[in-house]
Amino acid sequence: MTGGLLLSIAINIDPILLQLGPFAVRWYGLMYVVGILAGLFVALPYARQRGLDEEKVWSLFWPAAIAALVGARLYYVVQSDFGAYLAQPWRIFAFWEGGMAFYGAVVGAAAALAVGCQRQKISFWTLVDAAALFAVVGQGFGRIGNIVNGDIVGYPTDLPWGVVYLHPRSFVADHTVAYQPAAFYELLFNICFFAILWSLRFRFRRPGMLFATYLIIYSIGQFAIFFLRDNEVLFWGLKNAQLTALVVLAVAAPLWWWLRGRGESEMAPAEGAPTT
Repeated sequence: MTGGLLLSIAINIDPILLQLGPFAVRWYGLMYVVGILAGLFVALPYARQRGLDEEKVWSLFWPAAIAALVGARLYYVVQSDFGAYLAQPWRIFAFWEGGMAFYGAVVGAAAALAVGCQRQKISFWTLVDAAALFAVVGQGFGRIGNIVNGDIVGYPTDLPWGVVYLHPRSFVADHTVAYQPAAFYELLFNICFFAILWSLRFRFRRPGMLFATYLIIYSIGQFAIFFLRDNEVLFWGLKNAQLTALVVLAVAAPLWWWLRGRGESEMAPAEGAPTT
């Protein structure tokens, strides 16, 4: 190894946690399960505090979760090497390989919740506020799966916190090169992001404002972090996720302002919550 690699962080973890014949339990999938459970642990009490019926929330959860996973994977496939996936269509739903575009998850889940909330006669905007807390927690655990996989990396670097993926089953292109630890950056961002949303969860008096805040902060974070991620540049020196982030910001900022000015559906403050 070069001098730069000697100063790097070596990761030598098999992305497959357990292999039983053709069946494999992967860290990536396990972290998604843990993330879902942790997200529910945070979001369900908030939903109850905001007056949502837990039974109805559960009835909407699984359709929304499935729509989110499908949306995230499909959007990733479309914005990646789409021709390669067409050549091997079975890989489109090979979730264990990694590769989930979170904006696709947001669109899929929001669409499923919009339909479900109309049928169940519950507040869509209140529910997506709870979903924002669920999402930011789930994303954090998902990043741990990305770190193990090596499927989110930055450009090659000689910085002392660069990461070298030694295990042959990790997803990096070169196992002898140190990369910017983009997945670590994403994880740190998610921790700070959760702290912000948690502190704001009772500050907004209009349903939907926490969700719109989530979209705004997430998009700003993605726009910044993707300058360090080794992804294909499309237009104006920007990458696909950055262009998507700009579109989402252009929608989310007016949405936040519109929700703020709504004269109806003001939420009663939850018991013990600070009032403003």
